[in-house]
Amino acid sequence: ELGTLGFECTLEEVDLEDITKNQINTIKACTSEDPETGNCPALERSTFDMSKCLEGIYKDLNIYRAELNNLNDQKVLATIDEMMKVLRTSSWSTPQLSAGTGLTSFQEKMRLCSILHAFQIRTVTINRMMNYLNSPESSL
Repeated sequence: ELGTLGFECTLEEVDLEDITKNQINTIKACTSEDPETGNCPALERSTFDMSKCLEGIYKDLNIYRAELNNLNDQKVLATIDEMMKVLRTSSWSTPQLSAGTGLTSFQEKMRLCSILHAFQIRTVTINRMMNYLNSPESSL
C-alpha cells in the first residue's frame, strides 16, 4: 500500500524471502518429507500429525508477526494476533514484542515489501490447510 511503505509495493519489484525456511513452518509440518514426492510434497494420512501441522501454522504466524511488527499497521497485526489466539496452546511460546520502531531506510522498506508478499502467499497455504483440516473428507 502506498500509504504504508511510501511507495507501491508490487510482487514484480521484489525477490521473495522465506523467513521461515530454517524453522518449523506450515509447509514442513503439514506435508510429507519423503524425498520421493519431488517438488510437490504429499499429505499422507498415515504419517500426518495434526498437532504438528497446527504448531507449524502457529509458528509461521509468530515469525511473520515479529517481522511485520515494524510495519506499525495495527489492522494487520491484530489479524495475525487473532489467528494465533485461535491456534495457541500452552506448549507453544509467544514472545512479547515491543512496539515497532518504524522503517527508516528504503532498503528496510523493500525487505518488508518482500516479506509482505511472502506472507500473502503463505496465508494462501495456511488457508488451504485449515480448509482441508475442517473438511469432512479429511477424516484425519
